[in-house]
Amino acid sequence: MKNNPLIPHKAKIIEVTAQTDIDITYKVESDLQPENGQFVQVSIPRVGEAPISISDFGGGYIEMTIRKVGSLTNEIYTLKPGDDLFLRGPYGKGFPLEQYKGKHLIIAAGGTGLAPVKSIINYFYRNPEEVARFDVLMGFKSPEDILFQPEIDQWAEKFNTTLTVDSATEDWKGNTGLITKFVADITIEDMDNVEVVIVGPPIMMKFTSLEFLKRGVPKEKIWVSFERKMSCAIGKCGHCKIDETYVCLEGPVFNYTKAETLID
Repeated sequence: MKNNPLIPHKAKIIEVTAQTDIDITYKVESDLQPENGQFVQVSIPRVGEAPISISDFGGGYIEMTIRKVGSLTNEIYTLKPGDDLFLRGPYGKGFPLEQYKGKHLIIAAGGTGLAPVKSIINYFYRNPEEVARFDVLMGFKSPEDILFQPEIDQWAEKFNTTLTVDSATEDWKGNTGLITKFVADITIEDMDNVEVVIVGPPIMMKFTSLEFLKRGVPKEKIWVSFERKMSCAIGKCGHCKIDETYVCLEGPVFNYTKAETLID
């Protein structure tokens, strides 16, 4: 019998890793086989439910990086390894990973937008021969907001990575400035062989996309993910609907040729 998409299943927490004061990564037991960029609905009975991006996955587990923003996440933050969460999904349309293979792949991620693309970066970190070139741009508000610092250090060993913060104290020795500032520094030799993934706050995605368009990157080579609040995740409630588009069903990943028409 086919599983009911509205019924959650229990998932035991394997590992809890603090990223910042308000961001924690939960690794849970799961047989889900998601696409890169999909999300799950995470719940605690009698507390609530929320959509959470899958930040990584592998045999028998998935990872989710969860920000403390309300009653449900406050309750999740009390959980420890051995405790249970409840999941349903995965939902949505992910990134076309196969299309990126053999290409010059550029990922630009702002803030928590790094979470939905972390699994793509890790895939090509393990399989660097499958991309012609790989550039990763990452921007955060401050050094204290940086996610996945150990992984970022590892990525820098194999790829061209740029990490920047909007503002920092005097002891910060890295880049300072909006992520858009660094788009011009990327060498793009063949516009027909490039794919650009942009994920972050809406304003960041808008202006970063414009910077790549100024560089001559075709619209159909740009991909974005709409990190917006969803509800039922199966296109029944209409909470995520923009015009006639249900983001939870047709997205959250969109090609820019579609995304530019979605004005919320």
